[in-house]
Amino acid sequence: QVQLVESGGGLVQPGGSLRLSCAASGSIFSIAVMGWHRQAPGKQRGLVANMTAGESTNYADSVKGRFTISRDTTKNTVYLQMNSLKPEDTAVYYCYVKVYSGIRYSDYWGQGTQVTVSS
Repeated sequence: QVQLVESGGGLVQPGGSLRLSCAASGSIFSIAVMGWHRQAPGKQRGLVANMTAGESTNYADSVKGRFTISRDTTKNTVYLQMNSLKPEDTAVYYCYVKVYSGIRYSDYWGQGTQVTVSS
């Protein structure tokens, strides 16, 4: 089993910044992908950004140039630096990891952290 602990959400004014963190622990041989998805009220959950083991990154078009994903492999932690936040970024942000246990690949999700952008 793998546990994900998220932190860093909160309330911020438009134009402000937040940094999300997600630490993975447990039965981890290697991590193939770490990333963030988000779900706003009444909308489907969708990709925000992710990073592969080879450090390739993918971003949703709506966050390109404003959000930056990074990871600390020594801590199995992924970060999402969010700048120039907009009200439409308001959502629950979920950490996601694809882990190789040495036997199989498995997907895990964090519990979610609320990000609210409002004046």
